[in-house]
Amino acid sequence: MAPSAATKHDPAMDLWAAWRRAQHTSQVLCRVQQRLETRIITNTGIQVLTPGEITKQPTPVIAPDGVRQYAVAQEAEVLAVTEALKLQDALPEVTALSLVGILAKLEVIVGADRDIGDPTDFPWPHLASVLRDLKAIAGELPPYEPDRSTTHADVTRHLKQATQLVEAVGTEEAAEHVRQTATSFAETSVFPKPAEKPAEFQNQAGAERSR
Repeated sequence: MAPSAATKHDPAMDLWAAWRRAQHTSQVLCRVQQRLETRIITNTGIQVLTPGEITKQPTPVIAPDGVRQYAVAQEAEVLAVTEALKLQDALPEVTALSLVGILAKLEVIVGADRDIGDPTDFPWPHLASVLRDLKAIAGELPPYEPDRSTTHADVTRHLKQATQLVEAVGTEEAAEHVRQTATSFAETSVFPKPAEKPAEFQNQAGAERSR
């Protein structure tokens, strides 16, 4: 379907394009996170069976920076998915100005990557059938062609935000550890009690006060 002037200025098409962009970014970050996860899993050392013995390969030390990179990538993926979900939630407030805009809204609804229960249950197959019928009449939506520089900018933005979040969490955890350590030390510390005076001295002091 060749985009017309009305299509280019259709708010529904703008939302659809932003949603596709967020979806694509989340998929890229998911692959990054999976690669880092695989690297951590395979970098743990395993037992190897030989004909007469079991030998254990040396366990490489996983650098803290590698774990941190994984945490950042995981958080960045969550941020990208959240951005896509926000666009999906904004869909009811957007008015389509063309038939292709209606197609775009249905495309977002049917292709939403969220927990929708049973995808074979009402109304999901029914919405998909409406989308197919409309496409048969009006044609397909224009193909989404992600721009490498745009994707790189989005990934960098989410990674930067994720880094700030991970660092903030790490700072808070360190502060909490210090607080817990201080509390534990205060509770377990035993300070010498003041020496008690002998009973004879206490009795004598009491007798003098009563005079």
